[in-house]
Amino acid sequence: MENKSNKDGEDKPKNFHPKVLLIWLAILAAIIGLAMVQSQEITPSHSSINSVGELILEAKEGRIEKAVIESDPKGGDEWYSIQGNFKNPAYIASTSEDEYQTLPFFVTGRVTESEYKELRDILGDKLNEKPSSTIWTDLLFSLLPFLLIIGLLYFLFVRQLRMAGKGALNFGKSKAKLLSRENEKIVFDNVAGCDEAKEEVSEIVDFLKDPKRFRKIGGKIPKGVLMVGPPGTGKTLLAKAVAGEADVPFFSISGSDFVEMFVGVGAARVRDMFEQGRKSAPCLIFIDEIDAVGRQRGAGLGGGNDEREQTLNSLLVEMDGFDGHEGVIIIAATNRPDVLDNALLRPGRFDRQVVIDLPDLEGREAILKVHAKKIKLSEDVDLNSLARATAGFSGADLANLLNEGALIAARRRKKMAERIDLDDAREKISFGTERKRVMDDEDRKIIAYHEAGHAIVQAVVDDGLLPIHKVTIIPRGQSLGSTMFTPKKDILNHSKRRVLNQVCCAMGGRAAEEIEIGDVTSGAAGDIRMATNIARSMVCDWGMSELGMISFGDKQDQVFLGKELSRAQNYSEETAQKIDYAIKDIIDVQYERAKKILNENIDALHTSANALLEHETIEGKHIHEIIDQGKIVSPIIKSIPLSQEGKKADKSKEEKAEDKSKEGDLGTDPEPVGIPA
Repeated sequence: MENKSNKDGEDKPKNFHPKVLLIWLAILAAIIGLAMVQSQEITPSHSSINSVGELILEAKEGRIEKAVIESDPKGGDEWYSIQGNFKNPAYIASTSEDEYQTLPFFVTGRVTESEYKELRDILGDKLNEKPSSTIWTDLLFSLLPFLLIIGLLYFLFVRQLRMAGKGALNFGKSKAKLLSRENEKIVFDNVAGCDEAKEEVSEIVDFLKDPKRFRKIGGKIPKGVLMVGPPGTGKTLLAKAVAGEADVPFFSISGSDFVEMFVGVGAARVRDMFEQGRKSAPCLIFIDEIDAVGRQRGAGLGGGNDEREQTLNSLLVEMDGFDGHEGVIIIAATNRPDVLDNALLRPGRFDRQVVIDLPDLEGREAILKVHAKKIKLSEDVDLNSLARATAGFSGADLANLLNEGALIAARRRKKMAERIDLDDAREKISFGTERKRVMDDEDRKIIAYHEAGHAIVQAVVDDGLLPIHKVTIIPRGQSLGSTMFTPKKDILNHSKRRVLNQVCCAMGGRAAEEIEIGDVTSGAAGDIRMATNIARSMVCDWGMSELGMISFGDKQDQVFLGKELSRAQNYSEETAQKIDYAIKDIIDVQYERAKKILNENIDALHTSANALLEHETIEGKHIHEIIDQGKIVSPIIKSIPLSQEGKKADKSKEEKAEDKSKEGDLGTDPEPVGIPA
C-alpha cells in the first residue's frame, strides 16, 4: 500500500534517477576498457630489432628516434621491456637521408647495468624511463571490473526485486492504490439515478468531515458499507464520488489483488492494508468485487480453498476483532451478495448494505443528462422519451447508448447526434447489428410470416403497456428476424394475464408458419425456450396454475460453478408429472389461442408479410393500420445502412449533382432519407 508520506515524494530524494547513474557507470566502464586496451603491450609486426644488443647497435648508428624502457616484474629484477620507433635502414639506402621511414620496435629481455648506461649515454633525451606499476595500481585494475559488474547487477536485479509488491520479500505488501487528489474528481453531482444510495453513503462523508455531530448523540459510523447491485449500475462510480467528496485518504483495491500463487500472501496483504489504513486514519478503503475473496467458507466441490479462507479469516478479524480499526471505513462492491460468507455480512463488519438497482424512468433521464453534457445533441433529441424507450437499461448501458449514437452520427458525416442516430444505437445494443445475409425467396417468406405472426398476435392482445416498435426480417445478432417492443413504463409486477399474453405472442411465429406453409421450422427455437421458462415460473414460482399457490423446488446457486443454478426437487415424482402437464397445458392453450387470432386476422397476416418482403422493416403503427384499415397508410421510413451512408457521403460533387437530378432534394442529403410507401 502506498504510504501517505510518499504521495508528494517527500521521502524520496529529489532528482534521483537510477537510469542516469547506470549510464554514467556504462560510460566509465567504456573509458577504463579503452585505457586498458591502449595500455596493453602490442608487439609490432615489422620490427627488425630482436634483442638488446641489436638495439644498442642501431642506437650507435643513430637510427633510434625515441625509446621507452620499463621494468617488467614478470621476468625478474633486471628484466625490462623497451619500445619505440627507429629508422628503416632499407628505405634510407634507396632514398636520400632526408627522407626515411620509421617503424615501431619492441624488445624485451635482460638489461644489465652496463647496457642500460650505454643506452642512456647514446640516446640521451631520446630514452625515457617509465615507472613500473605499483601494487595499488594492479589491485585497482584487477578489482575495478568486478566492482562495475556488481554495481550493474545491483541496479538491474536488486532494485527490481525491491519494487513495491514485486520483490521476493514484498509479496505480503498490499496492492491498494492511494487515489491522487490531483486527478479529475468525481463528486455526487456526477452520479445520477441512485438518490437513495447517495443519501446513505453521504452520511459517511458527513461523519468524516464533522464526527462530533454524530458522537454527541452517541452514534457510531458503520464500519463497513456493502454496495450491491447488477453490473453497470454505478457501484464503483459511487465509491469514486465518495472519495471525491471526502477530504480524506482513499485507498482502492480489487478483491482479486489478494489472491497470489504463494500460500499466506492474501492474509498478509489484508493485514498490511489495514495497517497502512490505521497510519492514514481517518481514511476510506474501497474493495471492488469482494466476492473474489469473500465467498462462503467450506463450500464448493472438493472442499474449500485454504488460501482463500485464510484471506477471508484475516479480513474478518481486521474488520471486527480485538484490535479495532477506528477511523478506517471499508466500502465494498459486488453483484453476487448471495455467495458472500454470512460472517462478513453481519453487523460490526458490513453494517449496511446499499442496494443500487437498475434506474427507473427519472433515474434514466438524469443519467442521460449527465452523459449528454459531453456529446453534441440536436434539438430533436428528447431525453425523456429516450429514457422511456430504454426500460431495463443500466447506467453503463445508457452511457454506451449515447456514445454509440455519437459514433453513428460521425459515420454519417453529421455535426451532432440526432434522434434517429440514438434510435439506431438503441436497436444495435438491444437486438444486435444488422447483418446482410443472402437468403432465397422461400427463407425470406418463412421469416416474414414468422415475424408477422408475432406482430399480429401482440397487436391484438397488447394492453397498451408493451406496444410494437418495429418489425424486421433483416438478421440482427443471432436472429434472422426481430419483432421489437418498447415498454411504456417500468414493469415491476407481472400479472397472469400479461404473462399469458407474452406466451401467446411467443407462439405467434410458429402458428403463422403452420397456417401459411403447412409445416414448422426450427426458427421458433428461441420462442419455445422463452415460453417454457415463463410457463415454468408460473407453475413453480408464481402460483399461477391449477396446482395452487405452492413453490416447487428451491433454486440453489452452486457457489463454485459460476452462474449455474440448480432446482432442488423437494416434491414427489407424481407432483413432477403434474408440473410437466401444467407447463404443457399453458403452452398448448396459448398456441391454440395464437392460431385463432391469426385465422381471424388472416388478411392482416398476409398484408404484413408482403409488406415485410417488400420493405424488410416496418413500424408498429403500420401493423395497427393493417389490422384496422387493411393497408399501410403512414409512410415507411427506410434507413440507409451505415456502410452505404459512408460511401454516399464520400461521393464526388458530380455524382451528387446527378443524384439530385434523379431524386430531387433527397439525393443531396447524406443522412437517412424517407421513402414513401
